[in-house]
Amino acid sequence: MAHTLTTDTLAQLSSSPRLPVAAKLAVGFAGVVMQWDLRRRSRRALAELDDHLLKDIGITYAQAHKESKRYFWRG
Repeated sequence: MAHTLTTDTLAQLSSSPRLPVAAKLAVGFAGVVMQWDLRRRSRRALAELDDHLLKDIGITYAQAHKESKRYFWRG
């Protein structure tokens, strides 16, 4: 069974006083990559919503299109 890291797990790891510097950097990088992946998946899902669902969440097609075209590294 695969184990998935969460932001809570990463926070616990990075706060460990015995963690070597290289490991802290790796944990920080993993957190950034997780955030980027979440943005990418969220924006892709937003792009696939139809007009009815967009109206349900209170945004227009133009707003959804603009957000879905943003790069994943941009917050």
